[in-house]
Amino acid sequence: MRTLFTLCLLLAYLAVCKPAKALLPLGQAVTPERSNAINCLRGLAGCDVSTLNPEELKEVAAASKKRNLDYCLTGSPLCDPTRLTPAELLSMQTARYRRNLDICLRGPVRCDPVLLRQEDASRVQAAALRRNSDQCLTGAPGCDPTRLTPGQLTAVEAAAARRNLDKCLGGSPNCDPTRLSVRDAASVRVASLRRNRSRCLEGGSNCDPLLLTPSELREAREQYQKRNISNCRSGLASCDPTSFSPADLIAARSAFHARNIEACKRGVPTCDPSLLTGPEMATVSAASQQRRAKRKP
Repeated sequence: MRTLFTLCLLLAYLAVCKPAKALLPLGQAVTPERSNAINCLRGLAGCDVSTLNPEELKEVAAASKKRNLDYCLTGSPLCDPTRLTPAELLSMQTARYRRNLDICLRGPVRCDPVLLRQEDASRVQAAALRRNSDQCLTGAPGCDPTRLTPGQLTAVEAAAARRNLDKCLGGSPNCDPTRLSVRDAASVRVASLRRNRSRCLEGGSNCDPLLLTPSELREAREQYQKRNISNCRSGLASCDPTSFSPADLIAARSAFHARNIEACKRGVPTCDPSLLTGPEMATVSAASQQRRAKRKP
């Protein structure tokens, strides 16, 4: 029983490996002749069919026909339809029709509508109308409004009005105010005034104070004063002390005096020694001696 089982396995192995047996026997080295046969079988460059034996010629011819059939079924330019059998030619035509139908259903590029059957042409036309409607709804440049139904045209106009309203509410330069309804125009005006108020409160250069209400103008001035005080205390060039109250001016000068002491202690050019008191000068002198001591080797 065990011998019979082994024999069955051997026969099964021979049946599976039979196509390659003539080209590459088990344990045989790949000689130049063998390498040429393998190149011919795989359709590679450098094949010399004149050196093949009858069995190899038969296998190479079968492999060549199979490759050509695969090329034809996949629409490859390497396909040679004249080599196909009637059944293979029918399979190629079926595959070509299916590829063209898929292309037509996805879009007009490379689609050949004259090859479609009537029922498939109707499907392709319906898909094209759906794509056009979607493009029009999103405002895509490929939209053709002449192909829209009355219902689709109404939906497209509503979508375009919403997009324009969103642009106007956001202050986009692409806003078309002439397409706004009275209600939408009022909403856009409120949004514009709100943006202007925010710019004025933040000190933006494009603030228009003429559009502010009296209370908003007071609020904007208060915010400006706070920013100005902060700038002066930080020693920024944008500081404007002319509008300070006496208390704010004292605080700004105190902050400047403290910055001057630190500048003198660090030895930076912005130091003004004329503003230093005696104890402050002593502190600056001690700091200078410490710097010199650290520089000594």
